[in-house]
Amino acid sequence: MTSTNAAATEVQPSSRLGANYWKLFSASASANLGDGLMTVAVVWLASSLTRDAVLIAIVGLASRLPWLLFSLPAGVITDRYDRRRLVAWMDVARFAIVAAFAGVVLATQDGLPTPEQLANGTASAPGTAPLLIVLLCLAALLIGFAEVIRDNSAQTLMPSIVDKKLLERANGRLWGAETVMNTFIGPPLAGALIAVALAVPFLINAGLLALAAALVFALAGTFTPQGRTTTGRIAWRAEIGEGFSWLWNHGVLRTLAILLGSLNMLGAMAFVIFVLYAQEILGLFEGWQYGAMLTGTATGAVVGSLLADRVSRALTAGTSLFTSMIGMGAGFVIIGLVSSAPVVWAAGVLSGFMIVLWNVITVSLRQRIIPDHLLGRVNSVYRFFGWGTISLGTLLGGILVALGEPLLGREWALRAPYLIAGITSLLLLAYALPRINTARIDAAMAAADPQ
Repeated sequence: MTSTNAAATEVQPSSRLGANYWKLFSASASANLGDGLMTVAVVWLASSLTRDAVLIAIVGLASRLPWLLFSLPAGVITDRYDRRRLVAWMDVARFAIVAAFAGVVLATQDGLPTPEQLANGTASAPGTAPLLIVLLCLAALLIGFAEVIRDNSAQTLMPSIVDKKLLERANGRLWGAETVMNTFIGPPLAGALIAVALAVPFLINAGLLALAAALVFALAGTFTPQGRTTTGRIAWRAEIGEGFSWLWNHGVLRTLAILLGSLNMLGAMAFVIFVLYAQEILGLFEGWQYGAMLTGTATGAVVGSLLADRVSRALTAGTSLFTSMIGMGAGFVIIGLVSSAPVVWAAGVLSGFMIVLWNVITVSLRQRIIPDHLLGRVNSVYRFFGWGTISLGTLLGGILVALGEPLLGREWALRAPYLIAGITSLLLLAYALPRINTARIDAAMAAADPQ
């Protein structure tokens, strides 16, 4: 049984990923390098404007809130239109927003203090800080809306480009490249570029997004949804409801969506204050040091992208997912208890490997069992649960630090989100064990493809 889109002009050989795949791969690598630059540049800019954990969390919230607000409508859009064009035009939109904000940073960067000066009280935030925070949040919000459509559409492209038998390999290689760019090359490069000028990472990201859009536009064929499609005027409630009902009635995917939402909320709760944790607990006040610290997660993710399919086959899918949850929980607990940068880096390696192992198994499973004409909507509902909670976790992380500081002191207030995230991740195993074991996953795949 092949997943190749009947509207595409070329059927890929079963043993090769094909030219279209490598165009998508290159576009994703380019866009994710830009995202990696922003991982450091945005939070570094925010930490040069304020030391308030809640305000920094609000900046993170702005980029994640669209996943909560717009995931479901985005799924309807994905199942209506050519998915290649949606991906490409959303990259064009992100290019325009980032380029405009880069101009703002370029015009104001000379008057900004360093995060260390602000933390030590040797300099104060400029009078323009409130305006810059508002503009940063607005840019993050607009980029977030574009990313919701872009990422949902991009994930539905994969089954139309490669054979289903190659999905684990294709997804693994793609996530390997995305991770290398997003967290291995992008963050330390951003740290070095910030030393030149704070606006440089933003300017380079704009160029990378333009390149990504051009590569996606170059995909051969058309990529409209196949099967029973919906045309005419959009009936938002009915079309969203069809995707929601399909997922909710599928026991395995419903459980995975709930677990992903919980794990992502916990991860966001911890990661949003990592820039303050790294600066104030680990003493990493140089941009390149912060960027280098993020390469731990990237290293684990790259290894995971190369080995995830083998690990999944060796351990079985269910056992691999349980192992991922244990590893992610352990990584959070370690970070919450230590003050050593090398140990935190190593915990990042563990977490990165486990995150990619989880993603390769779960995304490939969705691509394999969801009907093509519903793929966009069901994926969007899945992401509504799985990614919408990131906005809640992002805000919760800042609030936990603000509430904990008077009771625990600044250091343990910054540690608390990691310990809570780690312990809760491990407790979630009690919910997961009877619901996503290997037997249930195998049965779900057999039901979707009885041949």
